[in-house]
Amino acid sequence: MMKKLLLALFLFHLSHFTSGNKPISTLSSSSSSSSDIVRTSCVHASYPTICVRTLSSYSGSAIKTPQDLAQAAVKVSLSCAHKSSGFLSQLKVESKREKGAKSDCIEQIGDSMDELSKSLSELKHLRRGNAFKWQMSNLETWVSAALTNEDTCLDGFKEIDGKLRSDVKRKITNVARVTSNALYLINRLDDSQNKITHP
Repeated sequence: MMKKLLLALFLFHLSHFTSGNKPISTLSSSSSSSSDIVRTSCVHASYPTICVRTLSSYSGSAIKTPQDLAQAAVKVSLSCAHKSSGFLSQLKVESKREKGAKSDCIEQIGDSMDELSKSLSELKHLRRGNAFKWQMSNLETWVSAALTNEDTCLDGFKEIDGKLRSDVKRKITNVARVTSNALYLINRLDDSQNKITHP
């Protein structure tokens, strides 16, 4: 009886540790694979260091293809734009010129968020074949427009000196850089369309 009990316990522990190792190994492999695609894809981005830093947080998630990575990049850009919009809304301004620049910038960042939202939706429904080129054209147009809006926002503060201008420049420049990286990663999909997945 004792021998049977010991054998049962031994088999239980053996099966527990054996099966327990599999998910850890799989997770490690998946995380490593995601990290690899982030690093290799960001090498030639407009801002490679920012690209790796902002997208590394997605390494543990399901980034398996260039399409997944482009979606993550647009999400990062959209999040940064949203935070910058909140920052601008709380910004204290005094002169008429400052108020005008702030109002215009909030509107432009809002337009950027609209363009990025459309881009994210389109990225989720990319298809092989004839529709692909049309979808890519839309994506490049929308993300480029978002980038232009961000640059235009900065232009409005060129004639404004001091801390206000530097604070806005720091925030919006960050948005513009992650948006530029997103555009780069979207453009790379032209070379990777065979890896695009269906929902």
